Amino acid sequence: MEELPASFLHKDIPLPVSSHNAARLNTDGSVNSFSKGFGLSGLKKRGHGSRSWIRIDRNGNSKILDLDKTTIMRRCSLPGRDLRLLDPLFIYPSTILGREKAIVVSLEQIRCIITADEVILMNSLDGCVVQYESELCKRLQISKDQIDDLPFEFRALELALELTCMSLDAQVRELEMEVYPVLDELVSSVSTLNLERVRRLKGHLLALTRRVQKVRDEIEQLMDDDGDMAEMYLTEKKERMEAYSSSEQYFQNNVLVGAGMMSKSAPVSPVDSSSGAHRLERALSSILSSSKHGSLLGSSNNGESIVELEMLLEAYFVVIDNTLNKLLSLKEYVDDTEDFINIKLGNVQNQLIQFELLLTAATFVTTIFAVVTGIFGMNFKPTIFDYPSAFNWVLILTGVATGIIYFSFLLYFKHKRVFPL
Repeated sequence: MEELPASFLHKDIPLPVSSHNAARLNTDGSVNSFSKGFGLSGLKKRGHGSRSWIRIDRNGNSKILDLDKTTIMRRCSLPGRDLRLLDPLFIYPSTILGREKAIVVSLEQIRCIITADEVILMNSLDGCVVQYESELCKRLQISKDQIDDLPFEFRALELALELTCMSLDAQVRELEMEVYPVLDELVSSVSTLNLERVRRLKGHLLALTRRVQKVRDEIEQLMDDDGDMAEMYLTEKKERMEAYSSSEQYFQNNVLVGAGMMSKSAPVSPVDSSSGAHRLERALSSILSSSKHGSLLGSSNNGESIVELEMLLEAYFVVIDNTLNKLLSLKEYVDDTEDFINIKLGNVQNQLIQFELLLTAATFVTTIFAVVTGIFGMNFKPTIFDYPSAFNWVLILTGVATGIIYFSFLLYFKHKRVFPL
């Protein structure tokens, strides 16, 4: 942003005289460096900052570049919303998009743009990104002098799918090795510590399942849409465009040469010359339109032959589907363990209820002694105390009565099948 002149600042924007405003202006009235750094120019540059990218060409040569968003959009013919999928500041699910001149790949930590001639990879210190760069360069350098059935863009896409599937499968195996011992320990000993560990692992399991499910759904969606798969044949589209451009140039040169020869062979009137030029222009346009129509027809016919890409996607769909089945099996094992723990806790709770029921019946029976004590504790002189052994008989009869009542309760509980005895 250009600096505003001092006259404009003084005339159109009157500022009150204070130490804060004085800090914004120099003695000559111009804006100081503080306002430059935090003014509108700083805000404008903040959204268009360049990022570090790794460029890998067809020969396997890699180079680190600093590219901003506008340069990448112009270089790869991509809209701005596709580049948001590659922004590391935002978390987006795994996505594979086929565009006119590029394939946008966002699979876990691998975020790149694949064109017919190069791969622009988001630079990162993550192990998957480093492995992708080294492995792709290695494969391209090995197959540089060999004939490969897959075009360049499919080899780059295949490596991204391979590393993503391998990374997810490794995480699943690591999670299995951690989950099974914890669940076995929980079955043997239900404690707060074990329950907390299982809760944490289950959260990790659900998050990993969503990530694997998204990759699987993305591959399946591509396999179901022939148009999206046909859009990914970038090398063929580039060759067709180059062939069309060369044929168009060839027709233009031939027509112009023929027109020059006709003009030199015989003199014609200006009217005939203008009419001949119009006829020549119409013939040229018809030839070019028919050539373009034939090129587009060949493009549609080639778009129907998507067998190699479909086989590539199907192979990794089987791999990611197997990984998802492992996670689903692990989730079922966790759910079964939870059901078993709930059944076990329910059984313990039933035993406590049974014990409480027996204790309540015993408490009710012992209250008979309290009733007898209350009767003999009243302020009167019973004649039964005239006999020395009478008190013993009272205790014996009271104990027998309470025992009979308690066993009656037990027989009633057994008859109602409250608990087995």
